[in-house]
Amino acid sequence: MNTRHDAVAETVRIEGTRILATLIRTVGDVQLAEDAVQEATVAALNAWPVTGVPPEPRAWLTVTARRKAIDILRRERARAEKERAGTELLEQTRPEHSGLDLEDPERFELEPADIVPDDLLRLIFTCCHPSLSPATRVALALRTLCGLSPAQIAGVLLTTEVATTKRLVRARQKIAAARIPYRVPTESELPDRLPAVCAVIHSLYTAGHAPLEGEAAYDVDLCTEAIRLAELLHSLLPEQPTPTAILALLLLSESRRPARLNEAGEAVTLDLQDRSLWDQSLITRGVALLNDSLIRSDRQADPYQLQAAIAAEHARVPSYSATDWREILRLYDLLIDLAPSPAAELARAVAKAEADGPEAALPLLDAVPPTPRSQAVRAELLARLHRYDEAVAELTNSLAGPTTATERLHREQRLEHFRSRAAG
Repeated sequence: MNTRHDAVAETVRIEGTRILATLIRTVGDVQLAEDAVQEATVAALNAWPVTGVPPEPRAWLTVTARRKAIDILRRERARAEKERAGTELLEQTRPEHSGLDLEDPERFELEPADIVPDDLLRLIFTCCHPSLSPATRVALALRTLCGLSPAQIAGVLLTTEVATTKRLVRARQKIAAARIPYRVPTESELPDRLPAVCAVIHSLYTAGHAPLEGEAAYDVDLCTEAIRLAELLHSLLPEQPTPTAILALLLLSESRRPARLNEAGEAVTLDLQDRSLWDQSLITRGVALLNDSLIRSDRQADPYQLQAAIAAEHARVPSYSATDWREILRLYDLLIDLAPSPAAELARAVAKAEADGPEAALPLLDAVPPTPRSQAVRAELLARLHRYDEAVAELTNSLAGPTTATERLHREQRLEHFRSRAAG
């Protein structure tokens, strides 16, 4: 029985956001879709231990969720005080709009794919409505369609969990009050929504590639899904330089993943990574996509192109010592001019330390808000200057905040090293 319960959890974990996206497209209402998927999950927990796991678990959950949505609509329609709202929602879900036939629950014909071929990508475009602020569009899509928690969203958007939760509540209220439709945009509307869609995909990958806390050093499922969406977006808009740059950045970043942990599951810093483990096919394709993107933008780089160029600088050299830190520092300067952020400023300080020494880099950290990661970086720079007592204090402070189990172990090992050097 536990195995079958695990099958439900695994299906929901891997396929849940796609099931939800399909249902939102079908019924045109996020809350209704979420309720229906939840009821379908409960139904699976009750049914699968008895009947066995179906051959197509995702299809089973999708069809069951649609049936649950019909049940919910009928219950709502039966309530006199909600009759008008129910009628309007039913109109939105008639076959010509949604493929959901309330008179024949066994008949589920999906609407044509229109201009966007994937349900999840379609709904990301839909969530990125221009009446919402750019940050709210990204937060809403990451929460509703990508399944990230408010804490994860806060991490990638560099804000607090409380602020993120409030932003999501206000977004839902605005959508309901203004009756903003969950409608796939027309082809002419895609460019206006493209920046927010790109930000969602990049943020999704960031949440998987560099989580702020948890047991795992990275989330392979999130990274894989972000790359899948980037591939779809690039194929949808191949002439647009930004989607091409996003895909290049993700592939170049992903190429280094096999070397990030050793056989014991411990973190391996960039200077010690075995570069023979890097995926050269991803590097080759990533560099080609970056060059194509730069050509299409007449060499006027946007923030994603600059980040991809930095990743390419790391990927193209055979060893850490061969890295052109002066060029990487120049690229970070350009990135901060275009799109300043604490993450970029922290990375620039690291590049400055490699190019000009740790003493030159420490003042740059003064402009970076203190976080566990920035404190860990400062500790490393202080240690390189043999200021071990200060390094111990900084790294100890970094351990007081959220971090992954892998990163915590790495910092604890470094802390012991700094303490021994301070004592010696």
